[in-house]
Amino acid sequence: MGKIQLLSDTLASQVAAGEVVERPASVVKELIENSIDAGARNIEIRVRRGGLSSIQIADDGCGMDKTDALMSLERHATSKIRESADLASILTMGFRGEALPSIASVSKFRLTTRETNALEGTEILVNGGKLISVKEAGEAPGTQMEIRSLFYNLPARRKFLRTENTEFSHIEHQVRIHAIAHPGIRFSLVHNERTVFHLPAADSLFERVRGLVGNELAQRLIEIPQSERDGMRLSGFIGEPGLSRSNRSLQMIFLNRRPIEGAMLQYALREGYHTALMKGQHAVTFLFLEMDPSRVDVNVHPAKREVRFHDGNALRALIVDVVAQALEKRLSPLANAAPRESETPVMAPTPEGDTSLAPFDAPQEDFRQEVLLPEAEQRQLRRDWSPMLEQRPSTGVPPAPAPQEASEAAEEKAKVDEPAAAVGEDGPPASQVPRPSDFRILGVLGKLYVLMENEGGLVLMDQHAAHERILFEQMRKRMETEGVPTQQLLMPVTLEMTPKEFDLVRRHLDTLRKLGIGAETFGANTLKIDCLPTFVSERDGNRFINDVLEEIQHDTGRMSSVRLGEDMVATTVCRHAVKANDDLHPEELEKLLEDLLACDLPFCCPHGRPTLVQVSYKELERKFGRVV
Repeated sequence: MGKIQLLSDTLASQVAAGEVVERPASVVKELIENSIDAGARNIEIRVRRGGLSSIQIADDGCGMDKTDALMSLERHATSKIRESADLASILTMGFRGEALPSIASVSKFRLTTRETNALEGTEILVNGGKLISVKEAGEAPGTQMEIRSLFYNLPARRKFLRTENTEFSHIEHQVRIHAIAHPGIRFSLVHNERTVFHLPAADSLFERVRGLVGNELAQRLIEIPQSERDGMRLSGFIGEPGLSRSNRSLQMIFLNRRPIEGAMLQYALREGYHTALMKGQHAVTFLFLEMDPSRVDVNVHPAKREVRFHDGNALRALIVDVVAQALEKRLSPLANAAPRESETPVMAPTPEGDTSLAPFDAPQEDFRQEVLLPEAEQRQLRRDWSPMLEQRPSTGVPPAPAPQEASEAAEEKAKVDEPAAAVGEDGPPASQVPRPSDFRILGVLGKLYVLMENEGGLVLMDQHAAHERILFEQMRKRMETEGVPTQQLLMPVTLEMTPKEFDLVRRHLDTLRKLGIGAETFGANTLKIDCLPTFVSERDGNRFINDVLEEIQHDTGRMSSVRLGEDMVATTVCRHAVKANDDLHPEELEKLLEDLLACDLPFCCPHGRPTLVQVSYKELERKFGRVV
């Protein structure tokens, strides 16, 4: 007898269920997508014990007759594709015909369905993949499914499920994602007979987002008007500078209304945010991408979470450009502060040093003192930077201009400044570019926080973060226009790489040289470094090179060579910026504010931390008990 045997249908379905049904949230995802494909306008989800006991989903979609209801439980039976060519034009959420039979094979499954104009419906019971009964039923039009005792016949899988609260949190996340993707559908979620949320059909995406994340966070979103390029359309909302999360729970991207994930999308968002996003933090996004389904393959992952784009670089460039332009237009998180409930931003903790970004097998020990030029010669080379990094002898801030010059500069700036376009009633409020004259300096708190007043209330400026941003943008512009001064290494350093890494770096040698890194090939898969930028200290040499090489791996060909070294530039200006406990004169504070507001991205430091924080009058009134 041969060793190879054909699996039974039940066992084959259970094996397939391992790919489709990972946990209760997977069941909820698949059934919600079926309801959406059925044209439902109302979807109700009821869960007990985090989905471990039961999951019930009811919709008012088109329903099925008896024949279709039975066919839906057969493996690879679907109404959404007919031939292989249909895989290139998929617009429905599901298409493989695997979900229902997989779910039914690992649970006690009940399906009731009735078409809109039918006099009677159909009820089907399945236990562990075995058909128990088929009979007539009198349910309301649409489809209702109940899944009980998930993985009851696979105890090895069931023991790997987490606690009730953890499993329900995954379910809630799935419902929220689909509610965002389809604001025109009413969603209701009930857990253990307690209503978690009830979302009526919304007239706009912003209304649905506000209903799920709250008004305070929604007011800090920036609307992205529909942008089109190369047959791709992008729209939605992104968080303003300073708004981020430690996880990706509020980073949602949809392709033709399908929620998707991918490293390329995350890199594009981080590149678009640039220095407006702290390391270790993740942007808040609700982005909607639309394109011809023939330009994307959604059939590369069992759960359809990841997709493959025919032109990923073009998509990444679109996301980077649109996000960067939106952040530049929404310059001020301080505008329209008075009408808002609260303008106190969520302060993320300062990230600690990240040493996990070393992709190459480079030596991990620091560059030693003896391989660099003597300190006297290093100081000579650094003189090119000193006029900018030492702007004032005692406090690091240049002297304030004469009142008449400041007034003329402000008037000239006002002529060219244009306020951002207003968003309609369905979107968050628009912002305007603030001017130094909009603020009145009150004093300094703790020799660090500059207290100011504007029309919206109290404004606090972090003098260190503000000076960091000023020096960073000045240093970056000088590097772009005048080049990067370098320091020669007395003893070159060699880096051994894999063939793939070496080939990539070899194509970017000119980029490395523009950044001040003297790099050339040195035998097979080896790179020789003989000079570094002057702003890189001997102890930071390895980290700087590894960070630059890491960025090169994700470069789309559109990034400036100066951008590759910005992390080290940010670290350098941090050392030279005004510190806490540095006393600044009133004229220096005014100059600091003026220079900050003249920056391209003034409301966060190069590390993504806020430079200015608004506390609205309403927030103050609430703190003092004047309002409820």
